[in-house]
Amino acid sequence: MTETEQRFGEFVVVRRHGHVAELALDRPKAMNAVSSELARSLGAACDALGADRDVRVTVLTSTHARAFCVGADLKERNSLSDAELVRQRPTARAAYTGVLELPMPTIAAVHGYALGGGFELALACDLIVADPTAVVGLPEVSVGVIPGGGGTQLLPRRVGAARAAELVFTARRVAAAEAAALGLVDQLVDEGADRDEALALAGRIAANSPVGLRAAKRALRLGHGLDLRAGLEVEDAAWRSVAFSGDRAEGVAAFNEKRAPRWPGE
Repeated sequence: MTETEQRFGEFVVVRRHGHVAELALDRPKAMNAVSSELARSLGAACDALGADRDVRVTVLTSTHARAFCVGADLKERNSLSDAELVRQRPTARAAYTGVLELPMPTIAAVHGYALGGGFELALACDLIVADPTAVVGLPEVSVGVIPGGGGTQLLPRRVGAARAAELVFTARRVAAAEAAALGLVDQLVDEGADRDEALALAGRIAANSPVGLRAAKRALRLGHGLDLRAGLEVEDAAWRSVAFSGDRAEGVAAFNEKRAPRWPGE
């Protein structure tokens, strides 16, 4: 499998595994705390990935052995004036929305701490694979703020309004087994296997039509929360975007010829 590597700033690296992109948080000295610099780099990496039609799946990982991401860099936050914090806000938001708005399927590979903004980065992905060391939570109200990277909107979409309220209001940390039971993570794997299992899952997904994958994600995301009739219109628009594509023609031909498809990606 072909692997290439591209670094974005000091703290983010993108590795390519064929049609799978690994988006790695690489600030180990601070357990990947989201500083302004890391946020800028993550936003830039997501911009590049979003424009790369060859990427069929993105996996968000961590290079730190004991943490996925511990959230916002509170040491940096403590040094900012109110005016500086206001100016920093768009940079932080761009990092979270960058992950959220990636057009291809995304998977977070979580081990160790995924707290606050760290858990919000995982929540921004379509699927979360975690190992038994994972500890997740949104503790922001315990330090006088609220989840600001999408947590108040993404968590209830996963687990329902009341469960999300309990988790946000108590600021409690949730260990891996309970997180899996509550639906905070989607797949629990052996200790130390989160990255490998997430990449393997990404490989299975990437075998499918890239045009179909992006359209399916668009329909899932845009249709969520709409009434059924409106949701079906979203689905129909997504279907029309793929029905006359090269991928559709190739998929039908490959099925009839009993061979693996060679997706043109258009």
